[in-house]
Amino acid sequence: MEEEAKVIREGYLVKKGNMFNTWKAVWVVLLEDTFEFYSKKGDGSPKGVIPLKGSSITSPCTDYIKKMFVFKLHTAKNQDHYLQASHLEERDAWVKDMKRAIQCIEGGQKFARKSTRRSIKLPENINLGALYLSMKDPETGVKELKLQKDKKVFNHCFAGASVIDWLLSSNFVRNRREGMMLAAALVCDGYVQPAEEKAKSAAEGITENCFIDDSNAYYYFADSGFFSEGSSSDDEEILKEEFRGVIVKQGCLLKQGHRRKNWKVRKFVLRDDPAYLHYYDPTADDQDQPLGSIHLRSCVVTATDGLSDGKKSDVKGNLFEIITSDEVHYLIQAATREELTEWIKVIKSVASTGK
Repeated sequence: MEEEAKVIREGYLVKKGNMFNTWKAVWVVLLEDTFEFYSKKGDGSPKGVIPLKGSSITSPCTDYIKKMFVFKLHTAKNQDHYLQASHLEERDAWVKDMKRAIQCIEGGQKFARKSTRRSIKLPENINLGALYLSMKDPETGVKELKLQKDKKVFNHCFAGASVIDWLLSSNFVRNRREGMMLAAALVCDGYVQPAEEKAKSAAEGITENCFIDDSNAYYYFADSGFFSEGSSSDDEEILKEEFRGVIVKQGCLLKQGHRRKNWKVRKFVLRDDPAYLHYYDPTADDQDQPLGSIHLRSCVVTATDGLSDGKKSDVKGNLFEIITSDEVHYLIQAATREELTEWIKVIKSVASTGK
């Protein structure tokens, strides 16, 4: 009997249609030799199966500059499949496992994840993912600040010169020239994003270098709580207060609508102090404006076995409910039992400590 292929990774991604230029959230499953995608989790048969043999991965993929965290799967049949993750770490995890699966197929080996190096010594051998985590360390990393320029305020960002200073002081590079090369790689791979026009012009290739070593060029971490603001009304200030918190967790979950009670994949971003859970359409180009927000202070979050209205639904298992202080109910489904436990734990923590 032929051995069943091992599931390496599964979850929600946004995929571009092959016939129409539309992006839809799909449930994807990475096996040892194929990549399958389904209309929704739990479907019996996939909408498509992509053989990995002879395929290659491009990440980051800049074919769609308005969308972040996109990567491309190019098949042996010369077909391109564009996929979008909800955040940087998720994209890198998918890309790493898919590349490893392709390498194992080419080498005639069974899939196994390589161990990650713990130390980075030489600039030419630097692991950008590990460097990014070091840069984000709240104690020893690059400090995120509120900076002002041209009557605008940039929150959770830092100057280009600060990045080079940090790389030098942390002994990742020997001089500012090496620092520029390394910082440019961070921008090109999507770890660091330009925050204002000067930095954006460089990143888009208008200037000679895609990164600027300058105290007046501002950048931010790709999955930070960055936002910019100009002069605004009191109502806008209250709204912006929701986004000042540090991002604690993010990812795609299934959410039940309040009116039609239908289920849709939404990208959730959990922020602390103030404690808010924002949800977005993962297929939209503009991820600045959420579809809705849940104020978590004093909320109740619990796992639940089924729907409270007693209606039949294909959505079963790994459900949890958030009940806000003003008694609004939100029903959400996680992909796995482990993910369910993790979301409940972190939401409870934020709800009890955040404003």
